[in-house]
Amino acid sequence: MKAYIFPGQGAQFPGMGKELYEQHESIRRLFEQANTLLGFRLSDIMFNGTEEDLKQTKVTQPAIFLHSIAVAKTATDFQPDMVAGHSLGEFSALVAAGAMSFEDGLILVSQRAQAMQLACESNPSTMAAVLGLEDEKVEEICAQIASEVVVAANYNCPGQLVISGSFKGVELATKALKAAGAKRVLPLQVGGAFHSPLMEIARAQLATAIEQTNITSPVCPVYQNVDAMPHTDPDQIKANLIAQLTAPVRWTQSVQNMIANGATEFVECGPGKVLQGLVKKINKDVAAVSL
Repeated sequence: MKAYIFPGQGAQFPGMGKELYEQHESIRRLFEQANTLLGFRLSDIMFNGTEEDLKQTKVTQPAIFLHSIAVAKTATDFQPDMVAGHSLGEFSALVAAGAMSFEDGLILVSQRAQAMQLACESNPSTMAAVLGLEDEKVEEICAQIASEVVVAANYNCPGQLVISGSFKGVELATKALKAAGAKRVLPLQVGGAFHSPLMEIARAQLATAIEQTNITSPVCPVYQNVDAMPHTDPDQIKANLIAQLTAPVRWTQSVQNMIANGATEFVECGPGKVLQGLVKKINKDVAAVSL
């Protein structure tokens, strides 16, 4: 069985999508549609912008979403048995699986980016990658720091967990994690504490937009971040999407569950090869490729 997976923020690069745009008339139309919906020429920034240009909140998330959908649409024999996306990538996965229209997906992603930016400005915060420590130990240490917000945010693969919280909370956790034996704790260059309680402003703001979006049953199960389980019920998909901004991304568990349910090949759709690498770290025996 084949699982298609979709990357999240951080996978962007200058020139992304340009080759697809030049080679496929249908993709040119898709990009121009996105430019019109967003009210600015996203494609120009993707093709000709610098890394700094692509880091703009209003650019990054729509750019990765658009690139991912373009890859899926040009894939040969795109017939997924299951799909999943990492954080932002969950929106790409839902559109690719037919649960949401491209237009609705792009508008939601744009609204999500703006809501997250507002939350970052309201609550200055950060994230850090913890390497070489068991998930349970990271969770335990974060829970002990009661005076500040700091939580496990991204379960990327065994031995790699990202924490998220206030600057002081992440600082305190970093010291404790190193003392507990973490090989490294690396600060991440991000705008704020994604997938933590500090994103509540964004969650509340996006909830109404998600509730009003038409979501239908996908063509295959979508393994969602909040619980790593397969979903096809539109109401449950909506509830999980709303919860996603303040809940951790359970990527390790999602991949493990997809494998347990029959996935033998993972195909990454979108910029970069980050997820392909994570899949191999989760289970070296499954095939993982990128398009």
